[in-house]
Amino acid sequence: MEHSVFALKGILVHTPAFDSIEYHENKYVVCKDGHCVGIFDTLPEEYSNIRVYDYTDKFIVPGMADMHVHASQYGFRGIGMLLDCNSEWETWFDRYSFPEESRFADLDYADKAYTRFVDDLLKTTTTTRASIFATIHRPATELLMRKLADAGFSAYVGKLNMDRNSRFGLQETTEESLAETERWIQETQTGYGAVKPMITPRYTPTCTDKCMEGLGALSEKYQVPVQSHLSEGLDEIEWVKKLKPGLSCYGEAYDMYGMLGSKQPTVMAHVVHPNAAEYELLKHRNVLVAHCPQSNTNAAGGVAPILDMVRDGIQVGLGTDMAGGYTLSLLRTITDAIQASKLRWVYTERNGEPFAKKRFMTIANAFYLATKGGGAFFGKVGSFEPGYEFDAVVLDDAPLADFVERPLPDRLQRILWCHTPETVTAKFIQGKQVYQA
Repeated sequence: MEHSVFALKGILVHTPAFDSIEYHENKYVVCKDGHCVGIFDTLPEEYSNIRVYDYTDKFIVPGMADMHVHASQYGFRGIGMLLDCNSEWETWFDRYSFPEESRFADLDYADKAYTRFVDDLLKTTTTTRASIFATIHRPATELLMRKLADAGFSAYVGKLNMDRNSRFGLQETTEESLAETERWIQETQTGYGAVKPMITPRYTPTCTDKCMEGLGALSEKYQVPVQSHLSEGLDEIEWVKKLKPGLSCYGEAYDMYGMLGSKQPTVMAHVVHPNAAEYELLKHRNVLVAHCPQSNTNAAGGVAPILDMVRDGIQVGLGTDMAGGYTLSLLRTITDAIQASKLRWVYTERNGEPFAKKRFMTIANAFYLATKGGGAFFGKVGSFEPGYEFDAVVLDDAPLADFVERPLPDRLQRILWCHTPETVTAKFIQGKQVYQA
């Protein structure tokens, strides 16, 4: 039975601002019609008789947003990071990514693979919000959207576009790519509840100018947001320069077709190596950067200047980037972001400064990016502030505890670094309980 008004009781943790984390020990957060009313020490009189889900001494956090994940790559997670040749990513695509993605032409295979992905995603801290890549295959992409909707998710899903520099049966003609994309948008824009289509050129090297022009037109025609990859690696940037000579930066290859946030909101994954022109472009466009620290490390791509971006007003969220990353856990991604930030400071920014002048991400910073930062792409999402959509995850740290009573910040740290699949015990999405361990 669904309740339009209810409350959760427990250790409430959220980050109203980038540098601020709040702990409310065994307090109440009230949900009314899918939105947060607020946090209360005791229930107000008007809510005194509502249902209370009692999670006393368990942590309750806002739902987290995975802003970059390849659902079709979940089958080869955890492998392919130790390649024995000089061109790691080309071989990674040849050996793992393209062969796996080609299997989604078979709907029976897609059904099995996407069922596992959605079932496992349901057991993570990712709630209503995700920005997901599928494959070029329209039927399989629609299947994924239906499975996400049936599980209670609210997400963007993209049918990939690739009309050059692909293989293993994954290269479309330009006409086919655009026609299939438009048909897919028409069939899915209102057909899968809160799961919506998102224009998804894989990246500039796999899409011709004609394809990019057509995708930009479809995005504008149907008011559909965009997602892709940007400045992930130095080799990729050089490749784009050869394909599109004369541009001031990689980002212009999207911007010239209206797909860098000038017309519709855009998610760009990675942005590890923005030059000055690209950085300025991002500051003036409606773009959210999906920071993927785990895959950036696995690919030896580098560490993006995330703190600079946030301080300069660029929107940033976190992404697991399956299967460049190897886990769907945004809790792990939070710790990866902190560790990557420390390494960036030590090796590129410290310049002999004492440790007391450290400048790297805190838990509050990374937690914010996973919740309110990524959630901002979808509106008022990722916080327990009044008016925010009610997404919540219950985390049980009892199995992780030692025999000493610890303060709440220490307990949260242990959850981030030492969580297990059993840590997530319940999940609420837009005011509805969708998971209970």
